[in-house]
Amino acid sequence: MKKSTSIIFHEFGPPETVLSLVEEDAPEPRAGEVLIRVEAAPINPADFNVIEGKYPKRPELPAVPGMEGAGVIASLGPEVSGLAVGDRVLIPHGNGAWRQYVTVPASGVFVIPSNIPVFQAAMLKINPPTAWRMLHDFVDLRPGDWVLQNAANSAVGRAVIVMAKAMGVHTVSVVRRPELIPELRALGADAVFVESDQLVRQIGETAALGRVRLALNAVGGESALRLANALSREGTLVTYGAMGRQPMRIPNGLLIFKNLVWTGFWITHWYKHASEDETRDMFASIFPLLAGGALSIPVAATYPLDQFREAIRHASAEGRGGKILFANAGSGA
Repeated sequence: MKKSTSIIFHEFGPPETVLSLVEEDAPEPRAGEVLIRVEAAPINPADFNVIEGKYPKRPELPAVPGMEGAGVIASLGPEVSGLAVGDRVLIPHGNGAWRQYVTVPASGVFVIPSNIPVFQAAMLKINPPTAWRMLHDFVDLRPGDWVLQNAANSAVGRAVIVMAKAMGVHTVSVVRRPELIPELRALGADAVFVESDQLVRQIGETAALGRVRLALNAVGGESALRLANALSREGTLVTYGAMGRQPMRIPNGLLIFKNLVWTGFWITHWYKHASEDETRDMFASIFPLLAGGALSIPVAATYPLDQFREAIRHASAEGRGGKILFANAGSGA
């Protein structure tokens, strides 16, 4: 019988205090299920929210955290077709990826092309789809249009830059540290500015000849207000994060005189209502960007499961320069 190590929590609270490590027999897949040997799983801000009990959707306790990850099918349960042992797959939402083995319904599994590096595969379920959906679902963007975004050095922000460029859409990216500017320009950003009171003027001068139709906000507070002020009339501001932990202020004039649309996006909600074909089509569009290397999310460090406390501390640190992942033995970049 295979053994499986898992990170687990029995109560909501600070990750550094409520998480623990357990070892138990690996589960056997039942009818319609597959057993996945997890190769890698990232630590996302939303994972912290889940552990702390602040996420809108709370798991039943005890629970294994980890919203996304990638692994290899280790065995098939009865009545499973279209999949094979050895296939590298995405771990479906809500199954807890911070462990060695997990059983999931075969119907929710998507096979990953072999030319996508495993660490990139482990991070493609949340952030690249968030970028893709926001660029396609809110505004009918056309070549030459402009998209604004804050938190541009995040995984979503980097994906927005690459995807928008492929669409012929220009980007203005906002960051907090000037040393990030050359890196994002090399990625394909048309303009990168440091967050400041001069931002609206800078954006206006940069995008003067095009329509600024979409702004993507992951910060909130004054940063979001600056993006809104830089939008063209009837532009749309989509909020998908609140890294600044400050509430949004919506001035009456922006709604009355510019007729702006303020809305939000949550990828978990999208997955809940999307059909299998919609999800498959989206991944089919994203996979080539990862396989060809156009889109690559930086990895700062990887840790085995038994070093979860060090991994949590590293993932909580400012300016770490990339994602932190759990990587089980045998996985590779």
